[in-house]
Amino acid sequence: MKEMWTSLASLMGVYAFAQTLLHTVFPPEIRYTAAKFLHRLFNYFSSYCYYDITEIDGVNTNELYNAVQLYLSSAAASSRSSGNRVSLTRGLNSTRITYGLSNNDRVTDSHAGASVTWEHVVTTRQSQTFSWRPLPEEKRGFTLKINKKDKSLILESYLNFIMEKANEIRRKNQDRNLYTNSRGGSLDSRGHPWESVPFKHPSTFDTLALDPAMKSDIMADLKDFADGESFYRRTGRAWKRGYLLYGPPGTGKSSMIAAMANYLGYDIYDLELTEVHTNSELRKLLMKTSSKSIIVIEDIDCSINLTNRKKSSGTSTYSAVRNQYDPPPGGGGGNSGDEGGGNSITLSGLLNFTDGLWSCCGSERIFVFTTNHIEKLDPALLRSGRMDMHIYMSYCSFSSLKILLKNYLGIEEGGLDKVKSEELDKVIGKAKMTPADISEVLIKNRRDKDKAIDELLEALKIRAEKNSGGSDGCSRERNVEEEEEEEQEKRALENPKEDESGDFKGQLEDDDDDEDEKKM
Repeated sequence: MKEMWTSLASLMGVYAFAQTLLHTVFPPEIRYTAAKFLHRLFNYFSSYCYYDITEIDGVNTNELYNAVQLYLSSAAASSRSSGNRVSLTRGLNSTRITYGLSNNDRVTDSHAGASVTWEHVVTTRQSQTFSWRPLPEEKRGFTLKINKKDKSLILESYLNFIMEKANEIRRKNQDRNLYTNSRGGSLDSRGHPWESVPFKHPSTFDTLALDPAMKSDIMADLKDFADGESFYRRTGRAWKRGYLLYGPPGTGKSSMIAAMANYLGYDIYDLELTEVHTNSELRKLLMKTSSKSIIVIEDIDCSINLTNRKKSSGTSTYSAVRNQYDPPPGGGGGNSGDEGGGNSITLSGLLNFTDGLWSCCGSERIFVFTTNHIEKLDPALLRSGRMDMHIYMSYCSFSSLKILLKNYLGIEEGGLDKVKSEELDKVIGKAKMTPADISEVLIKNRRDKDKAIDELLEALKIRAEKNSGGSDGCSRERNVEEEEEEEQEKRALENPKEDESGDFKGQLEDDDDDEDEKKM
């Protein structure tokens, strides 16, 4: 036993001496070249070839990586999986358990009679001293191992099969996500600027209180867009479409967006412009959106200063144009000013976001803007190519009312009393009530249909009398005042700090005036 340990120690000493001699005689360049040659020699005689599929391709997420991940998740859940360890996840507010490969685990698959092996490679990324774009903490990817004799037979067809299978799984699961941009442009641990939750809004075009003819036109337009890949490629246009939803508050603009997402099976990216500081951040957010998605900017007239330049008052022409196209003076970094950082998004940056070169970095995307006051928007936002379809969400009509009666009270077409139906048809146009107002009356009395109809009819008559009691000008003034009050409340809720600072500034001005009066 003693002799064995002595021999082992001698061998270790010889190995250490040989390693030191090797490093002294052969410089690192020669050792690297020799290792590279041996690696190529091993690959030449090896019967397998390897393909790496990384999570991030340049600045964009690799769609092939997402497809492979989705495909292998179904393989890991099936009995044909040979992986030793399977990762199980369940998203917040989700009812579905997702299977996946654990870090650095393997799974075998077969296609066209050939066997392949997938390995999920996860390594810790080395810390970088400086990077213009923050990278995820972990470097993820899949490695595909194929026999060389099967390479020409199955590689291309196998990858196409994976893409088709992944799309089929997405349609079958019907799991859609609602994304929102992170506060202040921060990134998660994987370098994504979007946070998501499962999207489960129940709104559909069947339940949407909208004129049936308009509803059919919108559905046909969406269908043509989703099936129009060859058309957009043939005409040389970017595969995108823009919709502008405008009208009074409570007319169902948000429900319309949810119905569009459910109809097409698309994800929704709810873009909060007040959390985006620069045009560059806006472009990076666009690059991180996926295909088959709806990018939404709600209440765009309230988000940032993108009002109609032609209606700007109290400023010169130069300053009015500068407010819309240029960053504010005093530094365009967007970090000066209050604690949350300034906002230097310009109209030009938003136009490039929706219709410029950067809007073509993905495909099959829909842009939806909503506003309560279309007249406040700059005409550059409204032209064709940016907002291709303008949809006016009006007050509730009789055809829309029948949909609401079916949804809340279960009254089918022709099931309503003829006399009451005529009364409702006569007064609904004069009342100018939104679907939200009518829904509240129906929900409150949904257990008693007759009471619900009577109370609704009474509410419509009261509103119609108020609208016709004064002149049309007075009625319009009251509507404008109500909408302005609602917008002021919305702004106060969204920017409490600005309101507090404004009140404090007004108080200081009042104090200064009092001091001046005392001096006089």
